[in-house]
Amino acid sequence: MAVLIFLILHWYLSLFGQTFYLHRYSAHKMFTMSRFWEKYFYIFTWVTQGSSYLNARAYAILHRMHHAYSDTEKDPHTPHFFKEVFTMMMHTKNVYNGVLHGTLEVEKRFDKNFPVYPKIDKIADHTATRLLFAGLYILFYINFATAWWMYLLLPIHFLIGPIQGAIVNWAGHKYGYRNFPGEKDQSKNTLFIDFLMLGELFQNNHHHAGARPNFAAKWWEIDPVYPIIKLFNKVGIIKLIPLKY
Repeated sequence: MAVLIFLILHWYLSLFGQTFYLHRYSAHKMFTMSRFWEKYFYIFTWVTQGSSYLNARAYAILHRMHHAYSDTEKDPHTPHFFKEVFTMMMHTKNVYNGVLHGTLEVEKRFDKNFPVYPKIDKIADHTATRLLFAGLYILFYINFATAWWMYLLLPIHFLIGPIQGAIVNWAGHKYGYRNFPGEKDQSKNTLFIDFLMLGELFQNNHHHAGARPNFAAKWWEIDPVYPIIKLFNKVGIIKLIPLKY
């Protein structure tokens, strides 16, 4: 039971860091926050992603490329040029590493206005740090796993960030319905499994209005992160940027 609780907590805490901080803040700047809270959530995202830590700058650039070139050959993670999700993930990894290490030329319009903390990255992105997190996950399982099959869940912890991204980018551009069929890409709303992804699978809604902090668009759709964003805005942790129509 402890292992399953740990998996659920790890899944949703790391996913919150990805959708709230990396996606909605770093990539889209849907709201502003003080330097203190920016650094706090930078560290929060690192710790919750652990061994699969994703750099905020590289994430933001890839996501901006994804919106600009959605479902074309320049899209770093579209499912429509790959036979299965693993090949897509490897392509995304190569683009990510190219951006991270400066071996891939990045358009200037993508390379600005995101949080950068080199001192934190030097620790968070170090191989020893990633292995330490992996070791902590294994140690937890050694102490609390009650059946052999539970150890099969460990790879989810090791690669939790990329796995979450792969689900969103594969399912969200292949399966579901479109509230906004006029979008030129093939984004879809994969409602039936969005409870696993905290609103991230309302891809068609999001591609239609990329600056909108609420990824839900219809009355039956629920973006569970949006009420948290409104709460954070109300108590002063963040300040929502008014939408321009």
